[in-house]
Amino acid sequence: MPHKLDKKIIGYKVLTEEDKKVAEPQTAYDIKTIDRESMNENLSRPEILYGSTYKIKTPQSEHALYITINDMILNEGTEHEERRPYEVFINSKNMEHFQWVLALTRVISAVFRKGGDSCFLVEELKAVFDPKGGYFKKGGVFMPSLVAEIGCAIESHLKRIGMLKDRELDDHQKKFLAAKRKEFEAMHTDTAEIDEDGAFPAKALLCGKCQTKAVVLMDGCMTCLNCGESKCG
Repeated sequence: MPHKLDKKIIGYKVLTEEDKKVAEPQTAYDIKTIDRESMNENLSRPEILYGSTYKIKTPQSEHALYITINDMILNEGTEHEERRPYEVFINSKNMEHFQWVLALTRVISAVFRKGGDSCFLVEELKAVFDPKGGYFKKGGVFMPSLVAEIGCAIESHLKRIGMLKDRELDDHQKKFLAAKRKEFEAMHTDTAEIDEDGAFPAKALLCGKCQTKAVVLMDGCMTCLNCGESKCG
């Protein structure tokens, strides 16, 4: 669009791309993006943190473990508000594991405060096996070690605050497994006893994928009634 010059030109300058970027006004979105706070190790600890405590009772110890995970709320009051884990504490009357439990909590807390995606901790902890052997939790879920159960508690917390999403079966898979279970119970009316939790047949085997005693022989193939894992694909 042409402009009429009413004043004498006393100087001029050719704008570069950098000059244009500086001259462009920031939008509301740009301002919010710049001011958005993310977790990093330089953030000072606030006076109040919001957390949750998880109780772990294993057959390996007379006393329970209590895992407390405290969260920091970032960008509070804005559309970018989010909770991120900041620190972990583990307490128990059993002092047998005090040394390595204290070291573990310090390392996990340091990773949380570092920022970025800390969800990898869950899989790393759940993959730890105790050479003395694991144990079964209520519901037939196998825990290979106490460290793995700590990882499961952290996983539950990360799901609660939205950092991890549940890997749920779709409706078609749920209907298929429900039908398979009814078929199995109908074929084994005399021997298909249900475990004490009423979840899966008592004689079911351990699933290597979901670590749940829910694997039964169906149509000549070992199939998990919990996650759908099958040797036949």
